[in-house]
Formats: sequence, structure tokens, C-alpha cells
Amino acid sequence: MKKSFALAVVTALALGATQVCQAQGNKNANAKEANKLARDGAEASKNQEWDKAVDLLRKATALDHKYADELSAVYQQRGYAAANEKRFQDAINEYDEALKLTPQDPRIYEQRAAVEMKINDYDKALADYSEAIKLKPNETRYYLYRSYIYETKGDIKNSMADTEKVLKIDPKNQEALSRKARLQARQSANTPLPPPPPKTGPAKTSPAPAHTP
Repeated sequence: MKKSFALAVVTALALGATQVCQAQGNKNANAKEANKLARDGAEASKNQEWDKAVDLLRKATALDHKYADELSAVYQQRGYAAANEKRFQDAINEYDEALKLTPQDPRIYEQRAAVEMKINDYDKALADYSEAIKLKPNETRYYLYRSYIYETKGDIKNSMADTEKVLKIDPKNQEALSRKARLQARQSANTPLPPPPPKTGPAKTSPAPAHTP
């Protein structure tokens, strides 16, 4: 009986080891396939073959989530291209997809907010700049744009608060100094003058391309 028990234990251990080896082999095969798909996707991105790049990187990410950053970068590139072609809703949709993959990237909120401002959807742009500020609280550009939106909406109090935040980070910021003077004048005169757009624009370069793994 002892021999039978020992044999059963040995058999069970052998089966377990086989299963572990098979699982490891599948994992290695998946990792190799994911890497190949990601390389091909990055190459397609360089050639601005956006649909092909997205398809390949989706498959790569499904096999290995570490390629989510590369897929997000391609969505951002597609969004940037759509915005340049004035397909603003398409651009917003692309940035939505990018944020599902990399929700901690403040640049995507900034890029989407810039498009939302193009279509005068100030409430959504305001929300996106607020999210960007949460993620990168010392970026004066985000406060300047949020201040501009508040001023456009006639919310002088919050516009002044954001302006003061800029000056706390950068006391010599000329745009903030000009806005502060203008806001103070508006408070004194109580006249609803439209604000000039910020001189400090969002990043003008396209998002970082997906790199070759």
C-alpha cells in the first residue's frame, strides 16, 4: 500500500511539473508573439498607417498588457491627426480610447481639452484641465487655460484663483500678470469684457510615437 501511495505521489508531482512547463511554454510563446505584433505595430505607426498600427497593438496588448502604452500613443497620434483635419469628434473619440489605457497621463487630458475648446465645449474642457492639474499640479499651462475658461464663463473668482496659483509657481509669468490686472479691472468696473485667448498654447508637437520594443 505504501508503494502504491508513493507511486501516486510521484505521478501527481510529474503531472504537476508537466503542467507548469506547458504553462511556462505558452507564456513564452505569447510574449514572443506579443513582441512581434508590437514591433510591427510600431513600424506601422511610423508610416502613419494608423488603423493597422491600432489593430496590431490591440492584439499585442491582449497578449501582454505592457504594450498598452504603445497602443495609447497610437490613439493619441490618430487623435492629433484628426484634430488637424478638423474632425474634432473623431479626435475626442481617439483620446477617449487613449485614456482608457493610460488614465494617468495628463497630456491626453490636455490634448482632449484643446479639441473641446475648438468646438466651444468649455465645460468638458474645464473638467479635462482639472484632471490634468490633479496629475501635474505644478504645470502653469493648465492653470492658465483653466483660468481662461473660467473668465470666458464669467467666473471671475475662480479665474483669479487660478491666476494666483500660476503666480505662486512663476511670479514673473507675464500672461498671469496681465490676466490679473484685467480681472481686477473687470471686478472694479463690473464689465463683462471677453478675455483674449491664452498665449501659452498646449503642446504643439504630436504625441510621442509608439517605440519599437
